[in-house]
Amino acid sequence: MDMPASPDGGVARLLAIMARLRDPDGGCPWDLEQDFPTIAPYTIEEAYEVADAIDRGDLPALKDELGDLLLQVVFHARMAQEKGAFAFDDVVTAICDKMVRRHPHVFGDASFADAEAQTVNWEAIKAAERKAAGEEDTSALAGVSRGLPEWQRAVKLQSRAARVGFDWPDTAPVIDKLHEEIDEVRVELAAAPSPERDARLEDEIGDLLFVAANLARHAKVDVGGALRRANLKFERRFRAMEALAAAEGTTMAALSLEQQEALWARVKREERGGA
Repeated sequence: MDMPASPDGGVARLLAIMARLRDPDGGCPWDLEQDFPTIAPYTIEEAYEVADAIDRGDLPALKDELGDLLLQVVFHARMAQEKGAFAFDDVVTAICDKMVRRHPHVFGDASFADAEAQTVNWEAIKAAERKAAGEEDTSALAGVSRGLPEWQRAVKLQSRAARVGFDWPDTAPVIDKLHEEIDEVRVELAAAPSPERDARLEDEIGDLLFVAANLARHAKVDVGGALRRANLKFERRFRAMEALAAAEGTTMAALSLEQQEALWARVKREERGGA
């Protein structure tokens, strides 16, 4: 049945819908089966779909995707409420208190010379919060979530280390290190396959990716955004290759690698306005 509009606004209506879905007496069987671990992947997926809508500049889609992401927050809050841990209002109160606490230059008397100084203070406030919560980890790397995508965690770890001076001065030595890591990957690829070699190869490729993320950080390029653009470019070009192959009465699978590479080069030329 349709839920009536709430006089308290849309959020109250959404909370009522989620409560109905989770009601053991007539709720949705699928929603009732879920718990925090099963919903977490959907939460991550919705966050990426928000980023995708932003990347495409699609504001109608962004509206829908933000709604889907908000539903994830409401879902988690409802499950916590059922366990007697906290409710949606507690989530809202916590984030409101946190934002006021972390912006003393807006909601208090503090002042900072620039955004960099404000960021330093932000991190100091976060460290004090962790200490007040009883966390004993005093490392500069404390608080970097293990739940982040690994590329994002790599950049955060690098940024934290840089704050205490452990960083390259510019991109030149990072590029040198990138070449060094590529050479080390080549060495392992040339070695005879074995479980030990496979483990070393994984380590070396991991080092290569870590340095590549560091290069992006130094160049002030968002790693996730760069990868999204690269994925979109590859998908666009590959689909164009498929269309060209179909126009010639064949398929990509029926072409040799040399023929496929010729199509790839043709698509790139056409994208750049070449003949």
